[in-house]
Amino acid sequence: MQENESVPVAERCGCIAESRAQELEEHAQIPANYRRASFETFHLPHDNPTAQRGLADVMLAVAAYTRNYPKNSKPGLLLIGPPGTGKTHLAVAALRILIAAGHEGIFFDYQNLLERIRAGYSETLGTSSREAYRVALETEILLLDDLGAHRVTDWVEDTVTAIVTHRYNHRKPLIATTNLPDPDVWGGLTEKLGLPGSHSYRITLEDRVGERARSRLFEMCLVVRMPAVVDYRIKQSAIR
Repeated sequence: MQENESVPVAERCGCIAESRAQELEEHAQIPANYRRASFETFHLPHDNPTAQRGLADVMLAVAAYTRNYPKNSKPGLLLIGPPGTGKTHLAVAALRILIAAGHEGIFFDYQNLLERIRAGYSETLGTSSREAYRVALETEILLLDDLGAHRVTDWVEDTVTAIVTHRYNHRKPLIATTNLPDPDVWGGLTEKLGLPGSHSYRITLEDRVGERARSRLFEMCLVVRMPAVVDYRIKQSAIR
């Protein structure tokens, strides 16, 4: 407490904010592999200058999103690119920064979220525990990792569309990552097969989440394309 013209003035202790941030991070369900994810621990590939510049630009875009939050023109962030390019690391780094600033957020693996929502339904009682679904709708910041990594069914498409639409309508931030290509962001929608001259079409983000969810995602999110780099996990394994 400090005095100003003999009038006591109470100052908020910094330890309260720190304790609050620690509590929020403990409840964020961040996987153990990513609990220390930050921009400082994000490794740029020094052996590939082009990839290094590309990833540095991505990191700056994600950092700008956290710096301007919650005044971003688009409340969400969507990272699109091949596996092993650092999407989850950067998404969690952004979430942890926002949590440290006092914002509430939660991490969900896309498949695990759908499984938890489905498991909440009881065929015997005809009722459901909607906790996972409610959290996905209402939490301030939802991080959905590996969006679209689930076989397509009407139930999956309807559930994803409902979550995305609710957050879109209420301008609730959604941070998402996906390995799936999109014609407006990432090329390579065809891939070569073993036979000479043969190709197959790759599954797109819209194929997995539906047209409506994809449209709302692109309207509500800053879409960031990851550069093509060597899969970081495979590279680290090879080094060992």
